[in-house]
Amino acid sequence: MSKNNKSSLFSLFLVVFIDMLGIGIIIPILPIIFYAKDFFPASVPQSTINILLGLLIASYPLAQFFAAPVLGKYSDRYGRKNLLIISLIGSLLGYALFAVGIIIGNIYILFLSRIIDGVTGGNISIVNSAIADISDVENKTKNFGLIGMAFGLGFIFGPFIGGVLSDSNIISWFNLATPFWTAALLVFINIMFIIFSFKESIVQKVHKPIHFLSSIIDIRKIISLKSLNIFFLTIFLINFGWSFFTQFFQIFLYDKFSFTSTQIGYLFAYMGLWIAISQGVLIRPISKKFKSEKILKIVILLTSLTLLTFIIPSQNYILYLIIPILAISFGFINPNFSTIISNSTTPTAQGEILGLRQSVVSLSQAIPPILAGISLSISTSMPIIISSAVLFIAWIVFFFLGKQTEQKVSLDD
Repeated sequence: MSKNNKSSLFSLFLVVFIDMLGIGIIIPILPIIFYAKDFFPASVPQSTINILLGLLIASYPLAQFFAAPVLGKYSDRYGRKNLLIISLIGSLLGYALFAVGIIIGNIYILFLSRIIDGVTGGNISIVNSAIADISDVENKTKNFGLIGMAFGLGFIFGPFIGGVLSDSNIISWFNLATPFWTAALLVFINIMFIIFSFKESIVQKVHKPIHFLSSIIDIRKIISLKSLNIFFLTIFLINFGWSFFTQFFQIFLYDKFSFTSTQIGYLFAYMGLWIAISQGVLIRPISKKFKSEKILKIVILLTSLTLLTFIIPSQNYILYLIIPILAISFGFINPNFSTIISNSTTPTAQGEILGLRQSVVSLSQAIPPILAGISLSISTSMPIIISSAVLFIAWIVFFFLGKQTEQKVSLDD
């Protein structure tokens, strides 16, 4: 890989790391914000607070659902670099607004900030497109794995930063807004990296019609892509199940093991560490020996079965033994799917097709919070059971129907 491509790859790594950092920061903080007695009037019932919490969690991926394919197409037209800078400016604004919303106790500003960050957080489709631009067939899975490692690292440091920088016992002026000011500062640094270190990666710009309701319009297009629609369905099911697990696992931990927010943050950081090891270290040698399809047939099933084991232990230390198996198996999934989809697409359609992929992921992440109330009313273990069941269905779909063809998708209008 050339020196310019290495510099660009590091800049893209940083984009994804900070995106995931922001998501990780919120994990231990949101329950504190929503269940603090001074954030909502005493007259607001707990059921209403639960619904608002679910909707706030859903607002980010739902905004991503609409924005990802639009940003992907714009990056095909105007270049990856310009769109990355614009999207990062939006993320900076989103973090700053969230900090302000916490300080003044305004729920509407919190929603606005998450929507803005969700729209600009659709830049993951641009990142994936740029990775495809600068990668050849031999190192594509490795590069997607490196970007996947950024997800894991963000998941490690996000909950840790959220827990430490919000604790006034450590430093007196720390509060719940401090982590978000920190994230905003990191995004500003990231913008500087993109401006000075990222070299435009797109070779041939494409001018296609862009509709701002592309996500809805493109559902029909996804269904019509006979060589890819099974992969998209599998990706939807996997991320739907995984979101059910990650978004409500902390409630299970609190209910069954009486975890504090700090303990929850550490556990999620531990999980992120193993995802980073999976995608940054293990995936490289294994992807050289085995094809993506063969790897996925194993790790999807392993992820499903491992999730179900979380409801068994009565001692919390056993969770730390289960998590490495779960994190390593799940860590192989997204990079290999990215490779399959990228390899099945012509160079001129990388931005659009990977935007469609991110749109599917975002939609799958937006639905679980809305359904949370129903499942949690049955049992705090129910989201884990649902997660395992949905991933098992995903494995069945992929095992029997997921076959890659030699014909590349062009998406020509």
